[in-house]
Amino acid sequence: MLFNKKVCIFALHMNNELNNEVKWSENIVLVDADYVDNVTFNLIVNFERMIGRRIPQADIAKWLDCIALDGGIREGENEIQVILIHSKDKQQMNNFVPGNYVNDLSGKAFKDHLGEFTINAYQAEEYAKTNDFFSEVLELICTQKGIKRVMVIPNAEDAYIYNKVRETLRQADDEDKRITVFAMQPQAGGNYRQEILGYSLMAALGIKADEIKE
Repeated sequence: MLFNKKVCIFALHMNNELNNEVKWSENIVLVDADYVDNVTFNLIVNFERMIGRRIPQADIAKWLDCIALDGGIREGENEIQVILIHSKDKQQMNNFVPGNYVNDLSGKAFKDHLGEFTINAYQAEEYAKTNDFFSEVLELICTQKGIKRVMVIPNAEDAYIYNKVRETLRQADDEDKRITVFAMQPQAGGNYRQEILGYSLMAALGIKADEIKE
């Protein structure tokens, strides 16, 4: 269950500049929420047809747990900051529960065996593309020396976006950070680890391996 937690990761100004004076956690999850929500919808439709049963909305806490584990976080009193980037015309993740940015997610937190997750959602302004904003936030994260693990979920199906993410991470070249990029299939490599996004989403949707038929 998510609970209220007043936490501000950074301030958004009218020109989309980010405030560098912020206390970052050692573990950061950066998500293109519009993209992840769309991928989840497609998985629900395809797997309902494949396995012949209704699939409920994804459990966002379960999904974040899986992302954290794939990103190298292990059981303990960890602090994990989750940053959801979305477009102005998308005010919720329709295929996740809870899913509304303002009412359910932003400024909320939950705690389990991996530690405490704090969630904040930020929308791109009308004149700023979501993808550009995502890249700006990633660049800022890469400059923070105290961050040890970064889990990045971009729209990797867009070659331009993925190449921009890869270039940003190449320029970071920070040996102190364990960086993991999630995509639906293996991508051209870089100085970071890769994990398959679909596995964590299937777990959050309650899809079991033995249900999947060839």
